[in-house]
Amino acid sequence: MDGIKFSASNSRLLESSLINAEVKEGEILPPTIHKLMKGYNKYLRPFFDNGPVTVGMSLDIASIDTISEINMDYTATIFLRQRWTDERLIFEGNKSLSLDGRLVELLWVPDTFIVDSKKSFLHDITVENRLIRIFPNGTVLYALRITTTVACNMDLTKYPMDKQTCTLQLESWGYNINDVEFYWTRGNASVSGLDTLQLAQYTVEDYYTSVSEAIYETGQYPKLVFHFELKRSILYFILETYVPSSLLVVLSWVSFWISLSSVPARVCIGVTTVLTMTTLMMGARTSLPNANCFIKAIDVYLGICFSFIFGALIEYAVAHFCTLSHMDAHMLMVIAVVVVTVIVFMTVVIVIVITIITIIYRHQMHDFDDDMNGIITTISTHASRAKKRKEPAATPVHSS
Repeated sequence: MDGIKFSASNSRLLESSLINAEVKEGEILPPTIHKLMKGYNKYLRPFFDNGPVTVGMSLDIASIDTISEINMDYTATIFLRQRWTDERLIFEGNKSLSLDGRLVELLWVPDTFIVDSKKSFLHDITVENRLIRIFPNGTVLYALRITTTVACNMDLTKYPMDKQTCTLQLESWGYNINDVEFYWTRGNASVSGLDTLQLAQYTVEDYYTSVSEAIYETGQYPKLVFHFELKRSILYFILETYVPSSLLVVLSWVSFWISLSSVPARVCIGVTTVLTMTTLMMGARTSLPNANCFIKAIDVYLGICFSFIFGALIEYAVAHFCTLSHMDAHMLMVIAVVVVTVIVFMTVVIVIVITIITIIYRHQMHDFDDDMNGIITTISTHASRAKKRKEPAATPVHSS
């Protein structure tokens, strides 16, 4: 009991010291803040007995630093801005109050979190990058600069000609839909920065926002989802993979113009192209996950190239054997047709098997997505959710 009293006493002292703290040159905080904080309880949300509080959100995407296919995630730096109305903070005047970010500890703020975040941190150089601004009608603007690593479930079956749709999901941790409502302040225009974003390997093709509800065992919680579609730039792969593999196939065909008696020359070309193609295939897989989506479009292409190169080596072995056996021209023609037929048949079988595996994999991934994060019911898309309680007209907010 004494510990509780001691903790409560320390808390009151801390709040009192923050409110009565002196700024430089001996000036104290304006009387307006003292008046607002008097009797204010940060542990109770606004409109505690009068319906849910509506929180509007907007995002600025400062950068998307890395997109990892191995870890299935992306790292982004965002400016998250939240707006809500607190009737306890209404004051007289026509100018807003910009407070020190450390005073946010004295106010109630939404318990927003990023759903699929693996690792996040708030920038704190030179001070914590937080902004708090209060308007005369009680509207509060709360802005943060966050760097977060977010999971993005990727389908790599069409790699490197694939498109990936990633999301940034914002939820309330403890307040359900009866306490808090989320909405995008300006619909799709609530997210900015992607139009001028420069990515090393991707281009942003499309993006949009949606409002949802997340259903868990503990209840229904408000949820905002930002979707963005990334298209991979294929030029790098054309220069690094497709052109070299195609040239290796052509190089393996050079052996057809070399005399059958030149065994070292033809064997050297055949073995060298096979080993080079094997190295190229292994290199194309080093930057990709092996367990997830192990069959990709680039694997199909490289596999077919390898079949042609290996077939050229087998063709010389069969032709050399037939020459040593002194077979007639008709028999040689029959053997050549059989070899070509076998190679084509094997290639078709490989393509069919890869197609079947891809269909099965995509079906399993679709079922997995339906079960992930509970059952999510989309309430509306491309628009703000209708509010149950109208907020007073806010003074125009100029974001920092």
